[in-house]
Amino acid sequence: MDRELYGREAVLHDGGLVARLSGLTRHGAARVAYEHGDDPPVAVFTGGRGMGKTALLKEVRNRYKGYTPLALLDCAHIEPPAEHGPGWSEVTGALTELAVQLSPKVLAAKPVQFPRLSLGLVAVASLGWSQEDDERARTDLQQLGPLLATVDATKGAAGNWVSKVLSKLAATFAESAAPLAGLLAEATVETVLEEVFGRFQRSAENWYGSYRNAGGRGKAGLRQLAIDFEQGGRRRGEAEDFLVGALTEDLVHAYTGLRRGTRIGRPILLLDNAHERLGRQLVEPILRARAGGRRDRVIVLAASRVREHEGLRHATRTRLPETAHRAPCPRGTSVGSGILAVELTPLSPAQTRSAFDHHDPAGRTPAELARAVHRLTGGRPLGVALLGRAAGEAPAELRAGLTPGGLLDLTVELREDAPPVPVAPTLLAELLPVRRPGPYAVLAATHDEESARLLAHARLQGESLDGDVALRVRDQLRSEDWPEGPRHFVADPLLRALLLHRLRFEDDDHPRYAAWRAVHETLHRHYGPAPGPYRLHHDLALGRTEEAVTHLRVTFPDQDVLGWLGRLRFVAAAPYPRERNRQGPDPRRAIALGQEPVGDPAFSGLDADSTELHLSVRRLLHAVWLLTDPLALPDDDVADRLAHELRRLSGRHLTGSGSLWDAATHWPRDIRAWRELSLPPGREDGV
Repeated sequence: MDRELYGREAVLHDGGLVARLSGLTRHGAARVAYEHGDDPPVAVFTGGRGMGKTALLKEVRNRYKGYTPLALLDCAHIEPPAEHGPGWSEVTGALTELAVQLSPKVLAAKPVQFPRLSLGLVAVASLGWSQEDDERARTDLQQLGPLLATVDATKGAAGNWVSKVLSKLAATFAESAAPLAGLLAEATVETVLEEVFGRFQRSAENWYGSYRNAGGRGKAGLRQLAIDFEQGGRRRGEAEDFLVGALTEDLVHAYTGLRRGTRIGRPILLLDNAHERLGRQLVEPILRARAGGRRDRVIVLAASRVREHEGLRHATRTRLPETAHRAPCPRGTSVGSGILAVELTPLSPAQTRSAFDHHDPAGRTPAELARAVHRLTGGRPLGVALLGRAAGEAPAELRAGLTPGGLLDLTVELREDAPPVPVAPTLLAELLPVRRPGPYAVLAATHDEESARLLAHARLQGESLDGDVALRVRDQLRSEDWPEGPRHFVADPLLRALLLHRLRFEDDDHPRYAAWRAVHETLHRHYGPAPGPYRLHHDLALGRTEEAVTHLRVTFPDQDVLGWLGRLRFVAAAPYPRERNRQGPDPRRAIALGQEPVGDPAFSGLDADSTELHLSVRRLLHAVWLLTDPLALPDDDVADRLAHELRRLSGRHLTGSGSLWDAATHWPRDIRAWRELSLPPGREDGV
């Protein structure tokens, strides 16, 4: 069954990017004109974790499998055989896997055969064989069975040829005092040609006559290929590049040989995590051959988590929606100009709403929940999908009061044959797959590199013996292409929220929350003793608001009203010390609306005017704290009260009434438009 596309129509629709590159609509329903003729670009989808790269490649596979030769490979997870010889590398393992996936019969066409690739991998498999250990040779040869079965399913899978190869090798050992890799490779290739290859397939060895030092002789090329592979370094790289060429040459031959005209569309290679070294080892030989004028007809769709990867320096860059009807990729003089880098864009609010409607068609959750989740996730598809599923599976008694924070507290059933899993840890593990997320959770409470290093020194000394923990965490986040920002060490709102959720709830330490309290108390002391905005920010995270209200009241008459509004905004951006699965209205709401009795010791000794100002600032602080919390829902009554308090304060200020009045006008608009509070109020970029 097709998945919901949620904004990926530009790639997957019948006139989308994949159709125009492959020449086929999904499910092979009809032919489509090739947009780039016989020189298609390598399309690389870029985006961070959770942006839907893997899901997109899998959906291409689901829609086109069985209609055109297709293979999907994760370049970050190539598992070596349990026992393998020195002829195995990530590249040879990947090529074998790709060939086996590409070979099955598809609609109206015979299976693709891979004789050239088979001969090359047979040649390099002979490395490390010795007369004393024929079991090593037998194991390596048997592992080639699935690949040789693409040439002749009966002979390749039967394995009778293995014994004959071993006999040939024994004779080779006997005739040579000092056998070389090339001699073993030649003996192996000769036997495989005789025992597995048919009469018309044996000419495949001639392709290796173009390898270096081969002089047009195929067996000499295969011998040199094995020698180079054994040598390692640059020579092995050249041999592996030639083997990549063997894969594409076999695909070309399937489309242009005796069966010409019987195939429609083009074969598709899907490479996930192509930013890894293996991805470049597979893609760059194809790009270099194309830059040299070779036309291979292979469609390569890759995914890269790193948008600014050095392999993409010369790529043509575009964004996903722009590829819906055309995707120009002019080829320049550089090899990398053959890449079309397509940036995956976040889901729109409407697409997020659609995802929530899919899981909750009856609309039993709050109307604004989907939009609030969009604010929290930034439209990151993985977050939207998991939180939408959690909303649909939420217990009936919780649905009406759900917030984004409440969704993080739930469990969700991802598979029918497995128990439900907790939402927040599951989503965090997907977005930040590190062995120990604890240090990341601790440092998510900090604001910049300086405070992160200080906190790491105070609380994470045992985490690393060979370097600064904060810098190691910073570098890991950068390597994962997470954004950086000026106000938070972990800048992405969703990742920061998940890490702070872990910091507060991971130890199941209700009501002490010792880890949470220790982290924020450490930072609070660091920024003391003066009541500056950073210290007050951590006061709020600890549930203490008195000092913040007092400081904002005392500094209110100052001339720098914009600075005062900025401090208010920063202090109120503190994470709220939530209780898990708490039902009922948010406690901040009653204070913001002036509905909660005041028992604040800061009132002692204040005159009536100062008391009124203190109460107004108190309501304002709690209103901003609630309305800007990414884990809370918007509240029209509180937004109206926010405007009311700012207008009242405008009337009290001698010099800064204009800025306060503007804030009363623009800040509620910012909140209702799901924007950050603008400063100066009304500034379009929301800074």
